[in-house]
Parts: sequence; C-alpha cells; structure tokens
Amino acid sequence: MYELLKDSTLFQGLSEGERENALRALSVTERVYQKGELIFSAGDTVDRMGLVISGGVTIESSDLWGNHTILSHIDPGQFFAETYALLKDEPMLVDVCVNEESRILFLRLDTLQGAEPWIAKITRNLLTISVRKNLALSLRSFHTAPKTIRERVTAYLNTEALRQRSRTFRIPYDRQQLADYLNLDRTALSKELGRMRNDGLIEFRKDHFVLK
Repeated sequence: MYELLKDSTLFQGLSEGERENALRALSVTERVYQKGELIFSAGDTVDRMGLVISGGVTIESSDLWGNHTILSHIDPGQFFAETYALLKDEPMLVDVCVNEESRILFLRLDTLQGAEPWIAKITRNLLTISVRKNLALSLRSFHTAPKTIRERVTAYLNTEALRQRSRTFRIPYDRQQLADYLNLDRTALSKELGRMRNDGLIEFRKDHFVLK
C-alpha cells in the first residue's frame, strides 16, 4: 500500500517518515470490487475516501423517477468521496459504481487532527484534489450546455483530444454511459455518431475515436 500511495497527489511534499506516519494514521485498507458493484450509495454517510488502484469507477446520480446521469469517471490514481469523508455527517447525493473489476484503497480522514506538519501537508493536498474535481464538474457543464446532440458530442470529444494530446484516443465510457454523461438518449446519440462518421468528422469503434 505504501508503494501505491507514496507517489499519489495526497502524499506530495511529505518526507519518508511523514508518509509512514500518515499511512498509520489514515488506517489504509484495500478491497477488490467486481463490475457493477456499488462502493457508496446516495444517502450514505462516509468517513473514508477512496483511491482507484486499477480499473475505474463512475460517479452517478439517479433520482426517484428513474432519471440517471453520469457525472464523472474516476481513473487509476484518482480519488473519490473526499468531500463527504471530511463532512462525515453529510449524506452522499451520488452513487459510486464500479465500471470494471477494480482495486480500491480506502483512507480514513477523521484522523486528520493535531498539529503535526504532515497533517497540514495532507490537508493542502486534499484541497488540490478538491479543486481538480471542481474543474471536472465544470467541464461536464461545458459539455452538456449546447442544445444539439452534435454540439455536445464535439465539445466532449474536443476536450478528450486536448486532454490526451492526440486526435486518436479512447474514452472511459461505453455508449450508454456516454449518453448518460451528455444527458442524451442512447439511440439518438448512436445515430448522430453515425452521421458524424458519414460526414467525415470522426472514425470510431466502441470506445476508440479518431478526429478527422
């Protein structure tokens, strides 16, 4: 677990000894989940944050009327549920679902009390993680703001091309998940992707895209 955590954003700026102290204090545990399992459910209160070691999870929102939305995807090396772990009496408003078989490390945050220098560093790193999450949510607003299906798709694919620094890339969603992320009907999304391919704008196969 030490090897997995020491290069993570959470441990940046800590000395070897501080990392060892943090590991003991944060009560790190590990669990393997299968595709489709829920890690946390809306309404849960939690005292731990998660770190994806392998696989991936999605942050999802479902309401009582059956509306389903994917808010973000958490890749290996990224954290989730840190805000709720810090505000441990605040019920979660989202589900955290495993996208594929995944290894997850959990870290308790209710132990971050005291004046040790490593606690201040961990707190600063948590702020960095939180700011990056806010940026990801802002990007989703940017992707879902356009009125037409094509505009939403091109906004998302353009972001991925910039993020991955290539016109050829893979996305972390299957077709239904992409539709949920963009707030679109799956059939309508698939038809528009076909039209964009016919128009010479893109090539794609499953999660692999090429921008022309």
